[in-house]
Amino acid sequence: MNDFVLYFEMGLFHVLDIKAYDHILFLIVLAVVYQFKQWKKVLWLITLFTVGHSITLALSAYGIINVRADLVEFLIPLTIFITGLMNVLTAKKASIGKENQNLFFALFFGLIHGLGFSNYFKIMIGKSSDKLVPLLEFALGVEVAQVIIVLAILLIGSLSQSVLGVNRRDWILVVSSIVIGFAFQMMINRVFW
Repeated sequence: MNDFVLYFEMGLFHVLDIKAYDHILFLIVLAVVYQFKQWKKVLWLITLFTVGHSITLALSAYGIINVRADLVEFLIPLTIFITGLMNVLTAKKASIGKENQNLFFALFFGLIHGLGFSNYFKIMIGKSSDKLVPLLEFALGVEVAQVIIVLAILLIGSLSQSVLGVNRRDWILVVSSIVIGFAFQMMINRVFW
C-alpha cells in the first residue's frame, strides 16, 4: 500500500506542482475550447494524454527509447504553443469539429510530455524488475490531477461566460494567447541548438 501511495502521489504532484507548470499550461489550452457540459469529451482527452504520457514512460523505463533531455525540454513548450495557436486560429468555431484534432494532440503530445519525466521516473523505480505496477500507480495519480485541473478550467470558463458575460470566442482567444506567450518564452529559454 505504501508503494501505491508513493507512486500515486508522485503522479499527482507531477501535474499539480506549480514549478512544473508546463503540464498545467498544456491542459489549459487543451480544455479551454470546451464547455462544462462537454466534460465527457474532455475526460477522454485527458485520458488519452495520460495514455500517451504513460507509453513513453514505459518505453523509457524498460530502456526501449532514450531521447535527449534538451530536445524534449524544447518540444514540450512547442506542443503547448501549437495547441494554443490552433485554438486561436479556430476560436470562432470553438470546439465544433475539433474533437479529432484535440484527441490527436492529447495522445501524440502526451507521448512527448511523458519523455520529459522519464529520467526522473527511471531514477525513482531504480533497477526494480516490476516497472509496470509503479507506472500504473503513477498514471492514476496523473489522471486524478488532470481531472482536478480540467474541472477547474471548465468551471472558471463557465463562470466567466455565464456570470461575467465573457464571449466564448473571446475566452478561448484570451486564455490561449496568454498560454502561447508563456510557451513561446519557454521555447526561447530551452533552445537546444
